[in-house]
Amino acid sequence: MKLSRKADYALRAVAYVARLEKGELASIGQIATAQSIPREFLAKILNELTRTGILVSFQGITGGYRLARPAGNISFLDVIEAMDGPVKINLCVEGSHRDCTDEKGCEIRPFFVKQQKQITGALKKQTFSGLNT
Repeated sequence: MKLSRKADYALRAVAYVARLEKGELASIGQIATAQSIPREFLAKILNELTRTGILVSFQGITGGYRLARPAGNISFLDVIEAMDGPVKINLCVEGSHRDCTDEKGCEIRPFFVKQQKQITGALKKQTFSGLNT
């Protein structure tokens, strides 16, 4: 499994915003500079994070971004799936098995199903609360 650049940047942007003091906002420029993310790409990412309810945006000269809910209620999985859709490590964990040629006799599917649960469980468990601890 490989995260897209978009998901990687989104994780870093949310981590930055999660470190803000209560009531503080982060501008696109601040996040882009601090996290070395191209500003134009970041603007698109922040719009998606706002649309999916992870961030809240405030317009105007003093505007910026903050978390839409407490950092402990936002998981890495939330952010990754907001950018890339559901995390799937292999076609056999898709559920419909349309792409599986040997669904019933497959010896490797149980392994991938187990790994899928472990990976998504770990991503869901990791929140943006206390990342530096």
